[in-house]
Formats: sequence, C-alpha cells, structure tokens
Amino acid sequence: MAEPLLLALDQGTTSTRAILFDAKGQALAEAGRPLKQTYPHDGWVEHDADEIFEACVAVLREAVQKAARRMEEVAAIGVTNQRETVVIWDKASGAPIHKAIVWQDRRTADVCERLRDRGREARVTEVTGLLLDPYFSGTKIAWLLDNVAGARARAAAGELLAGTIDSWVIWKLTGGRVHATDATNASRTLLFDLRGQAWSDEMCDLFEVPRNILPEVLDCTGDFGSTESEVLGRAIPIRGVAGDQQAALMGQGCIRPGEMKATYGTGCFMLINTGETAPPSRSRLLTTVAARVDGRTTYALEGAIFIAGAALQWLEEGLGVKGGPHEAGRLAASARHDHGVVLVPAFTGLGAPWWDAGARGAIFGLTRDAGLPEICQAAFDASALQTRDLIEAMRADAPEAFAGSVELRIDGGMSRSAWFAQRLADLTGVGVCRATFQETTALGAALFAGVGAGVFKDVAEAASARPTTEAFAHEMDVRRREAAYARWLDAVARVRT
Repeated sequence: MAEPLLLALDQGTTSTRAILFDAKGQALAEAGRPLKQTYPHDGWVEHDADEIFEACVAVLREAVQKAARRMEEVAAIGVTNQRETVVIWDKASGAPIHKAIVWQDRRTADVCERLRDRGREARVTEVTGLLLDPYFSGTKIAWLLDNVAGARARAAAGELLAGTIDSWVIWKLTGGRVHATDATNASRTLLFDLRGQAWSDEMCDLFEVPRNILPEVLDCTGDFGSTESEVLGRAIPIRGVAGDQQAALMGQGCIRPGEMKATYGTGCFMLINTGETAPPSRSRLLTTVAARVDGRTTYALEGAIFIAGAALQWLEEGLGVKGGPHEAGRLAASARHDHGVVLVPAFTGLGAPWWDAGARGAIFGLTRDAGLPEICQAAFDASALQTRDLIEAMRADAPEAFAGSVELRIDGGMSRSAWFAQRLADLTGVGVCRATFQETTALGAALFAGVGAGVFKDVAEAASARPTTEAFAHEMDVRRREAAYARWLDAVARVRT
C-alpha cells in the first residue's frame, strides 16, 4: 500500500496555505493565497469569510496537484487557524451575516473596560484563564449580535451559528453537516471553562452570547466529519484541529511539561507546556489549552509580544535601512560592544507580562558615536529581552517546569537569522533550538490529523516527526547579560503609563 499522506490547512491572518506531508513529517508540496484585511474604522480589522473559504479549497487542491499525488492517497486533513477571529453565519444559507472580526480588532475595548470597572476580570480569569481584552472572541460575537439588524432574534430562533475560523471552514468543507471546534480554539473565546472543559453558562451570560449558536467542542484529534466529495474530488476525513500557536507547539514536539516554543513573526507568541496542571498566572500570562487528545487535556502558559519582526519593518520604513531583515542583521552584528542603546518597540503598547496599552516606543542610551548598527542591534535585542520577560514570568508561575535543563525551541521569520538565534540564547541565558523547517504550525496540524486518523499510534509517535534543530548555547557572561536586562527593565519602566 502507498504511504498515507497528511494534508494541512493553515488559515492565517495574512494568508491561507496548504502543505502536503508524508508520514515522516516531510513536506512534499505547498500552495498559498494572500488574504486581504480591511480596516473600516480606526482599530477595526475584518476579513471576508467567503474569500477565506474559497482560498482554503483552492490551496488544498493545488498542494496535492503540485506534489503530483492523488486525493485518494490523503489519509486526513488537519486544520489550524488564526485564533480568536470570529464569524457568524446563517444556518440555512451558509451566508455570513457580516465580515469576520479579526483577533487584532479593538472595537470592543469599551465593553472590556466596563466589565473590568465592575470588578469582573478576576472571575473571568479564574474560569477561562484569560484576561478581559478585546483580543478574545466573546465580545466580538456579542458585538455582531448587537450590531447586525435582527441578529439577536435570529440567534434566539436557532437560525444562526457562530465560531472561530476553524469552525467556519469545517462547516463549509463538510457541507454544513459539522459545527464543531477543538478545545484549543474554544479556550480562546472567554466563554470556555478551562478546567471543566465545556462552554461556561456563567461566561456566556456575562458576555451575552447564547449557547445554542456555539459549536461542539472536540479533541484536537477528534472526528470533524469528512469533506463533501465535490469539494476535493472525494470525501477526506478531517481528523486534526488546533489553533495556530498550539499547532506550532505540537509541530515543535513540545508535548511534555517544561517544553516551550516561541514563534517570531510580526509579533511573538511563546508557550510552555505545563502538563495536566493549569496553573493560575500571577504574572498576567494566559493559561490556555495546549492540546486535548483522547479526552486528556494538557495546558500551557502563553505570553504575547506585540512587536518582534515588526521592529525590523520599522527600521526599513522609519529609518531607511534598506535590504530588509538581512541588512538589518548585518548592521546589528557590526555594532560596537556594550554600546548601551535600548529600543523599546511599544508602538502599539506592551504585551505580556506588562499589558500596558498606553506605553509607547522609545530609544534610550544614544551617544554621539551611536548609529544605525547600534539601533539595529537594539531592535533585535528587544525581541530577545521581551522573551526574557516572558521566561521570568513563566518561571514565577510554573517553577516546576524549570526544574531541569531548559531549552527554547524557535521558529518564524526572525529565527532564520543564526546571529539572532545566538543573541537570543545570550540575552535569555537559556539554550535555543532553531527548527530547520519553519512551517511548524502546518506540521502540527498534520500531526494531530495523523493521530486522529491512526497514521500514528499516539502523540508521542507523532511528535517524533518534528523537524531537526540547530542548537545555540549561551556564551555571554552573566555580568553582561544581567546588565543588559537591567537596562531593558529601566527603559520599560520609563515608557509605561
């Protein structure tokens, strides 16, 4: 028999991609489509849900065609998605009632502020593991119900369905037969009881979201139905679903407590597996589902850095450093030793563990002989030092996870720079392992699907298909490392509101 293939659908914020993998985790072919974002008002971000689905079908077909393989060889599809982005659609016609509201959207900030003023955040965090922030899905769903004419009445009458992008795509791929999500995506909505592993009536009441429009919550390796045969030429089982960062955690093989990964894109998302314990965060990190397989839930602590690779974009657009990240990295590597320049890239505020929306960016430590090389190095260092912030917060919240040797597995655009990987190890004081294959999010979705379809006997066997890595040990002496971190903390204190 031919080796079973796994088809990953990675629906992201700026693109939709599909990658075909073999059972060893090797990519055979990929296809992609850009995704247009619209900004109808300041702080609003929307996607066209129909455009998303059309792109999903196109890239799934194209990836298989590029590999010169047949759909009959595909054992299962795995879906991973931009988390927190929501769609509401008509159950009968399948038509969205409004554009999808994207995770970056801030239109419900006032709702979160009012609930915070009423003293509700502590209870929200206790139940969901999250903070009161418009980033999450619950207030977005409520906004759509309140601002689209007749939507609340239609929802009460059972005419509407709601979900994150995974739910929307699955419903469309299965011809409306399956309305489901997985536990990782559910845990990002503000509506899910993290420890009870079910929708919370209390949270649904608080955020005014009716339970009847929400999807069924399944394991990451659950049975999400099969595609309509006319969509891809035959019915293909959908057997893996996870939010993008949890899929990347799986793709990096972080299946045991203490294993952690960071993805450096426009921003940076860092997660550490905490096993079957869901530690409450005293450091304003998020407690979230890492995976749920065979009814067994593992958890993670998560921290978000708003600006990582975007700081390198700013170097080009704001300071005229032409040549992109490669040139910025070359300049950074040539900077003077211990120049003392610190860049705090709080262009849109500071993320975890500070959560200070009012903070703004600044450069400190400029001297007459400081120039572009020093500023470029400070931009790279900002990502490394923010990572150190998250490591310290995670160490405080889950000290047992740091009992042994610690390594940080990295992927994403910035990780392609060996110089940055070494700098990250030096400034955090932990070993860094860089994935040789960058598309760990899609790989994680494929591996979950492989477990669900029986291609792998369990998660441990699937995780053995993780990419090979290149290791970077920290070389900077402790005195220099701690001096750099002290300068960083001082600079952060100066920009905070």
